[in-house]
Amino acid sequence: MGKPKQLLTYKGKSLLQHTVEVATGSNARPVIVVTGADAGLIKKELPTDKVTIVDNEEWKEGRASSVRCGLNALLHSAPSTDAMIIMVCDQPFVTTQLINDLLTTQHETGKSIITSFYKNIPGPPALFHKIIFPELLALKGDAGARKIVERHADDLATVPFPKGIIDIDTAADYETLQQT
Repeated sequence: MGKPKQLLTYKGKSLLQHTVEVATGSNARPVIVVTGADAGLIKKELPTDKVTIVDNEEWKEGRASSVRCGLNALLHSAPSTDAMIIMVCDQPFVTTQLINDLLTTQHETGKSIITSFYKNIPGPPALFHKIIFPELLALKGDAGARKIVERHADDLATVPFPKGIIDIDTAADYETLQQT
C-alpha cells in the first residue's frame, strides 16, 4: 500500500488515530498501543499523554507476538487488571460504544471471553478475562486468539458488530472504504 495501513486515512484521520480515539473514549483503561515494523512512523501519530506505547521487538513473528507484548505491558502497568480487550486498527467502524458493550456484556454474563460477532463468527475487538491470560501469553507465530476462543466456546458471549466484516487488508479494501 506504500505505507503502513495504520496510517491510511479515512474521513480525515488515520486508522490508527480513529482506533486510539475509540479506545481512549471508552471505559477501558489503561490503553496500550503495540507498535511493530514501522514503530517510528506510527509513534508520531500517538497521543503519548493518553496511551502507553510498547515496541514489539518480535513483530516479525506475527500477531501472537503483539498479543504477548501488549498483555505483558498491561500486566506490568496494571497487575490487578481483570480483563483485556484486543483491538486491531484496520476495522474503521469500531466505536466506543462497541468497546463499552464488550465490558458491559462481560460484567452482565460473567463469561471469560466476549467477542464482537460478524460474518457468523466471533472476532475482534474481543475481551479476555484474566483466567485466559496464560493461554494468550502462550500464543506463537502468526496466530491470533481464534483457537483460544474456539476452545472456550461454552464460556463465550458475543456483541453484534455487523460492520466488523469491513477491515482493511489490501489496497482494494482501502479503495472500497474510500468510496463509502
